[in-house]
Amino acid sequence: MLEDKTTERAMAIRKAYHQLEETYHAASWSIEEDALAFLTDAALVGRLVMSQENRWPSKSEEQLPHKIAESFWWLIVLAKRMDIAPHQALDTFLKEKEALLLDKKSD
Repeated sequence: MLEDKTTERAMAIRKAYHQLEETYHAASWSIEEDALAFLTDAALVGRLVMSQENRWPSKSEEQLPHKIAESFWWLIVLAKRMDIAPHQALDTFLKEKEALLLDKKSD
């Protein structure tokens, strides 16, 4: 399945980063540190969107697709580290919102 392959790739990359962290800092990041890294990247997405909309001075809008993808990556990593199936969680969320917001339109 595509979801499984994406998750495997994401976790392989995270494992490589853990090895670098251990090499340079004698310990890999905790889940809390991964969450803080995600929040940093999510905040950068906000600034890059503001820049693209001419609401924040920056010359780095071309980084926006990368930072959005990196945020997806962090969320997959965080989910897996906390024993949550990321694609299943997203599917459940979408179904709940569809039932709440879209199914009512047919009434």
